[in-house]
Amino acid sequence: MNTLKNNLLLTIYVLLLFVGAAHAQAHKYGPVEKDFAAYLFAYFSNNDPEGEQVRYAVSLDGINYEPLNGGKQILSSDSISLKKGVRDPHILRSEDGKYFYMVLTDMRSSEGWQSNDGIILLKSTDLQHWEHTAIDFPTRFPSLEGFDRENLHAVWAPQAIWDEKAQKYMIYYSIGRHDWAYAVDEHIQPYFKLYYSYANADFTDITEPQPLFDFGSAAIDGDIVYDSKNEEYVLFFKDEGRSTINNGFRTRNGVMRATGKSLTGPYIAEYRHLNFDQQPVEGSSVFKLINADEYVLMYDCYTKGYYQFGKSTDLKNFTFKQNTSTGGNFTPRHGSVIPITRRELLALTEKWGLPTGFDLPAPKNNPILEGYYADPDILYAEKTKKYYLYPTSDGFTSWSGTYFKTFSSDSLMDWADEGVILDLKKDVSWADRNAWAPCIIEKKIKKNKYKYYYYFTAAQKIGVAVAKDPTGPFVDSGKPLIDFKPEGVKGGQEIDPEVFYDPKTKKNYLYWGNGYFAVAELEKDMISIKKNTIKVMTPDHTFREGVTVFYRKGLYYFLWSEDDTRSENYRVRYAYSKSAIGPLTIPEDNLILAKDPTKGIYATGHNSVLQIPGTDEWRIVYHRFDRPNGINMGRAAGYHREVCIDAMEFLPDGTIKKVEPSL
Repeated sequence: MNTLKNNLLLTIYVLLLFVGAAHAQAHKYGPVEKDFAAYLFAYFSNNDPEGEQVRYAVSLDGINYEPLNGGKQILSSDSISLKKGVRDPHILRSEDGKYFYMVLTDMRSSEGWQSNDGIILLKSTDLQHWEHTAIDFPTRFPSLEGFDRENLHAVWAPQAIWDEKAQKYMIYYSIGRHDWAYAVDEHIQPYFKLYYSYANADFTDITEPQPLFDFGSAAIDGDIVYDSKNEEYVLFFKDEGRSTINNGFRTRNGVMRATGKSLTGPYIAEYRHLNFDQQPVEGSSVFKLINADEYVLMYDCYTKGYYQFGKSTDLKNFTFKQNTSTGGNFTPRHGSVIPITRRELLALTEKWGLPTGFDLPAPKNNPILEGYYADPDILYAEKTKKYYLYPTSDGFTSWSGTYFKTFSSDSLMDWADEGVILDLKKDVSWADRNAWAPCIIEKKIKKNKYKYYYYFTAAQKIGVAVAKDPTGPFVDSGKPLIDFKPEGVKGGQEIDPEVFYDPKTKKNYLYWGNGYFAVAELEKDMISIKKNTIKVMTPDHTFREGVTVFYRKGLYYFLWSEDDTRSENYRVRYAYSKSAIGPLTIPEDNLILAKDPTKGIYATGHNSVLQIPGTDEWRIVYHRFDRPNGINMGRAAGYHREVCIDAMEFLPDGTIKKVEPSL
């Protein structure tokens, strides 16, 4: 019976890991919603050749925008377009957070509305430098019936969206052909349908066009948003021909809505216009406001020279908010909006200038990293005179991450992403899952020569990798360093390493353990241990995991985490000793870091400690639940964590003052 039970539990565990790994494929490397502070609007400005260029504007509320670069172009059409003109920029952040993509209409309208036969794909890592591919449809799809140069009327207004099911980016656009036509008010109009393709992995090519939506007349300017409440896709589009009653007026050329359960359709249209008056509009774009359950609908009032904005909580009913002005250096035409972080906003304004009267959002202190990270270890590197953070990459279902990153800073305030330094899938032969809780130590080998020993958890074992620089590349030793339990230990896991150099004895130690706390002296090679020195040091019943060790004024301090990382009561306690291997003295009140519900701060734990070089100033670096959403996530809060830094102080007798977790 026990065997069957164990086999069942093992099967469930493997399935959970498999599911977690599947989720991990789409995990974001970069910022998530909690990190966003502003909005970026990409647009073009008018039908002149000088106006058909990409421009940027920024906003703090999603409604009121100020142009960058004085309203001038930020990207020249001449450098990316076959027709030497671009329109309708649609911008998005990649699903994994590593890139930005933009798709555009390749067109110069001064050559006529039938002058374009293709689209442009753009890719960037910083919103400033773009790689481009222009796709001419008759050239790319010569055997596709009806898409030849003579018959193709236009390819307009491409947009892109991540298809979760296909695990690809779907590019969708309007196509008009001369062999499609219909009569409106006794005039023959080109018939437009929405089509879609899939982009390749490099975002440099697309698959053959496939039908997406046929409105029965002219449907252009599609914009798809997923409605998570109703579990359906909502397609906003311009009705180019039908007459529809709207607020008592009979209108044409308005924004309409269609819905479908699948991204690729079919979509069922609702016969009502969403725009706020009877004038013609186009180029609708809908986006979610940051950290709010509200959406903005924006569209181009192209006969009036301004944009209109409205808001909605249900993606069905929108309330008018305001128009843009019709003068000055901000006259947007058909564009789109994405949320950006304060760091990204600063980079853009450093490049193109801060608009007059535009106030930057206040600096963000805690959390200090954009995205989900946990179990931070911190290092001041003598080689570079910079600080480095080494966290667990978080946000993966059931802690199923497979890679490690590092971040650098000169100030402990602004942190630069240095990228992936160790990928279990590529760099480690003995484990490929559960990349957790690293730590690092710098060793001076000779003058101006250093080595960095990086200890990490993988598949509930502890390994070590070595590099010549704090940002790598790190080379794994080829085998686990700790894959066994110390003698006498029955439960727990072999995770959460901590490396420490004893300034008194000149020895190096490795500490580890979940459910127990063990130590062993490291050999001189730093990649193996002296097994005869293994000692169990578990302080008391509050010890769970995440030990960190440091030395100050003759005392060795040992900090650890109590409770479970999924619990809002995850917190830090400590002991001290006169030796790096104990015995430990536990102060009567040894709780030094805990939740603060008044600030919405929960699950403060798994920390490291930093001494500011040359001072007696100290910092504690730890993770907490994602704020403000984590407390409502249930079990998932345990793998949606963020990294924080706060001051840590000592009383005259050497005891640690309780840390006030801050925002």
